[in-house]
Amino acid sequence: MRQKLIAGNWKMNGLSEEGLRLAEGIVDRRLRDIEHGGEISRACELLLCPPFTLLAQIRPFLGGTGIALGGQDCHPELSGAHTGDISAAMLMDLGCEYVIVGHSERRQDHGESDDLVRAKANAALQAGLTPIVCIGETESQREQGQTQAVLRSQLEGSLPELDGREAMRLVVAYEPVWAIGTGKSADVQDVTDAHSGIRSYLAECFGSDLAQGVRVLYGGSVKPENAAKLLSLDNVDGALVGGASLKLEDFWAIATSCP
Repeated sequence: MRQKLIAGNWKMNGLSEEGLRLAEGIVDRRLRDIEHGGEISRACELLLCPPFTLLAQIRPFLGGTGIALGGQDCHPELSGAHTGDISAAMLMDLGCEYVIVGHSERRQDHGESDDLVRAKANAALQAGLTPIVCIGETESQREQGQTQAVLRSQLEGSLPELDGREAMRLVVAYEPVWAIGTGKSADVQDVTDAHSGIRSYLAECFGSDLAQGVRVLYGGSVKPENAAKLLSLDNVDGALVGGASLKLEDFWAIATSCP
């Protein structure tokens, strides 16, 4: 059975004081859960993806908690003359285990293509990180009934080059663009259909047995009010949480919703 993954994407939010306070709060909740038998800790893995500026400061707080650290992006090259960029190797050096690639805000704001997302995912794997490859349709694509075609096309273009059991090193995040930061959330049928289609494509790539080991997260206005319903659905292996991950009570409530 795949362990749920609850990932907090803080985006471009958090200066030192508030970021450290939030991280300390999450760690405190995690340690208290472990002291009381670790029911939540067994149900889900937690991942924090703060801004690059906070990675080194937050890392010491996470030791021994089972809470993973991740970056929000990486460059496709492991080093070189790329002013202002962060490589996957640098993230690994800071203690990261994961990195988000292909988030819709990167695709839209920075014009990132599927090819570039694939190159970043490959760089992450080469450095020893687990890439979280994000895909999702726009509202107009959804209204035109193109969701499945768009997701398949993005998967075909964005998934890293993996062989056999390496598929277990991959996480996919379905984030409908129209639901990110809007307060809207896909309904049960939308999520069920999207995640089923993603799982089917993964089975085509890696075989049904190995595809079952790939975690597929849902993202898009995940909040305490809808988390339990979303996390109980077939093929939903966790959540990539945006705004709610900046509020301790909300993020912890989502984590405690893991079945």
